[in-house]
Amino acid sequence: MKKVYANAAEALDGLLHDGMFIAAGGFGLCGIPELLLDAIKDAGTKNLTFASNNAGVDDFGIGILLQTRQVKKMISSYVGENAEFMRQYLSGELELEFNPQGTLAERMRAGGAGIPGFFTKTGVGTVIADGKLEKQFPTGPGGAMQDYIMEEGIFADLSIVKAWKADETGNLVFRKTARNFNVPAATCGKICVAEVEEIVPTGSLDPDAIHLPGIYVNRLIQGDHEKRIEQRTVTKREEA
Repeated sequence: MKKVYANAAEALDGLLHDGMFIAAGGFGLCGIPELLLDAIKDAGTKNLTFASNNAGVDDFGIGILLQTRQVKKMISSYVGENAEFMRQYLSGELELEFNPQGTLAERMRAGGAGIPGFFTKTGVGTVIADGKLEKQFPTGPGGAMQDYIMEEGIFADLSIVKAWKADETGNLVFRKTARNFNVPAATCGKICVAEVEEIVPTGSLDPDAIHLPGIYVNRLIQGDHEKRIEQRTVTKREEA
């Protein structure tokens, strides 16, 4: 099965359609599948729903698709650092489903494991619980009953992720924080397309160092990536 494609446009060929649901990896500006997002922008696919921790910034990450009005709904944990996101949401142009960060990660992981729903204490008694099934469970053997809410697993049409290295069969290795949401996002889509900084020959990766088995990855590209810093903090230089 051919997994390696020449570029992002080729890797997404035949997969995109209006109104689709996409799970995207990344956290802030770290581990964003930027090349695939650029290709989605160029393709003009619209009315998209994205499950992603956040939407990047105005001119990077999912933010570029907000600028072109290609996103209909965001399922996210954090919406800061993006003025256009805020403007569209407050004006009613963009649907937003807030998820606690751990809940969003677990929803993706659950979808990847074929689990349609699970119960969590996170969000009980808040607006997060509005309209959701509530049930009581004991805290342990003979323990007091506590309220939980049901969250649904995420089953996306497409997963797009960014890793550090891959072999030709799609085994992925992530570098440090870029692992973030990429692993659960990769598993919950019907098709997963990954972009990486380097593709190495099959068999050259240490099996114990592989973070995502190639069985989850359908298509793969190698490319050059921008190394952005979301919040640059520097120390003021003292004059001699």
